[in-house]
Amino acid sequence: MRRALTIAVAAATAAVMFAPPGLAEPGLKWGECPADVAKPGLQCGTIDVPLDHRNPDGQQIQLSLSRLASKNPDKRRGVLLTNPGGPGGSGLDFPGGLVDLKMPQSVLDSYDILGFDPRGVGRSTPVTCDLTTEQQYRGNIPPYARNAADVVTQARNAKTVAEQCAKSKTANLLPYLSTAATARDMDRIREALHEDKLSFLGYSYGTHLGAVYTTLFPDRGDRIVLDSNLVPGGLDRTGSRLFGPGMEKRFPDFAKFAAARPEYGLGTTPEAVTAKYFYLAGRLDRAPVQGYDGNLFRLATFGSLYRDSRMPGLAEIWKALDTNQPLPPAAAADAPQTLENKVASHLYVICNDSRWPTSVGSYLHDVSVDRKRYPIFGASGANIRPCAFWRSEPAEPPVRVGDRGPSNVLLAQNTRDPATPLSGAEQMRRALGDRARMVTADQGGHGAYLIGANKCANDTVTAFLTTGERPKDDRACVAEPA
Repeated sequence: MRRALTIAVAAATAAVMFAPPGLAEPGLKWGECPADVAKPGLQCGTIDVPLDHRNPDGQQIQLSLSRLASKNPDKRRGVLLTNPGGPGGSGLDFPGGLVDLKMPQSVLDSYDILGFDPRGVGRSTPVTCDLTTEQQYRGNIPPYARNAADVVTQARNAKTVAEQCAKSKTANLLPYLSTAATARDMDRIREALHEDKLSFLGYSYGTHLGAVYTTLFPDRGDRIVLDSNLVPGGLDRTGSRLFGPGMEKRFPDFAKFAAARPEYGLGTTPEAVTAKYFYLAGRLDRAPVQGYDGNLFRLATFGSLYRDSRMPGLAEIWKALDTNQPLPPAAAADAPQTLENKVASHLYVICNDSRWPTSVGSYLHDVSVDRKRYPIFGASGANIRPCAFWRSEPAEPPVRVGDRGPSNVLLAQNTRDPATPLSGAEQMRRALGDRARMVTADQGGHGAYLIGANKCANDTVTAFLTTGERPKDDRACVAEPA
């Protein structure tokens, strides 16, 4: 149970130098998808791209793509490339996932919906850090640090992981996994499809990828939608520390939910449910129950608040831990090999995308500040990651997201997102300047378009994708009845 749930919740230039060469376009043929990806109408294919985009004739790596083709040629506008988040998340099955989320037929008619595994991920030249089983189950979110000793312990663990990545069998790929490199891969995909422009729909980390793409290639983007936005630097030190304030904004939604349902026995007021959180976390810190320690309890709460639909299951877990009853069945877990790649590729990218503080003392300070300021989860977001001990330098420096280019970007954002809170989206909005507009939905959770129920926000994004119509000014959508 402990391992499965940890996986479930664990599961951020020079144009001339990188100009695409005048070479024959890479071949791209569509065929059947692997069985674990297959959906009605979904086709899969591969494309070769340069490992190092500065050396286009050098070593090539293979990317895996998927396509859900428009069945209405009269309405087809082009291609809509998608990314579900991460970094480290496979996107090959994401077009099918969007259909499951009831993507409007008007959007499906307007585009060939494309998914892909970014370089280093899944079926696209996967990387490894040779992580042990226990290291995999720790996931990509640092543990909650109750005190300075916890930070020091995590620093030792993080350093070990960084050293393993540097010695792994795919260590030669370390400099070449970054958001900038993936954005350049996206443009090679556009070329291979003979498209003049590329539309994009990216969630979470995908917002950073989309913002970098439209910064590098401002005239090759068509309609760009960025949903649940990271700060302009991606999942960097600033973005990681936003987990704390994000949870402070989001947690009251669950407290209200649980308080209104006496069958859970977690308190009859939001204040009582909040007190129960701190009581259970402290109790589990001292004496774990059924594999749950305080860190896993906090992490499970954080991950479950990504969706309103997960609140009943979370309340059942709390109830079982509080009353010493059997835990509910665990969510389906990733296979160990899949999880190892997710964690490893995540680290390759975020550690290349920005410079992280290298002094353990700076993390000791930040954890102390955020534990007091954001007691629900701040001491996790501020804790140290393997990036503090990273040994590799990226082949290409990080891209600074900017405002040069056409005004063709729409940001979608929930007001109470635990992982990518509104304050970070506002930073992204400012960085993009007049290139962007933003629609906010007064609702909680991670993911606004199609994932959230706010009709105003969903209709705004659909209209932009299908007609190009975008709000003249930023739009705030009020809360709607459940």
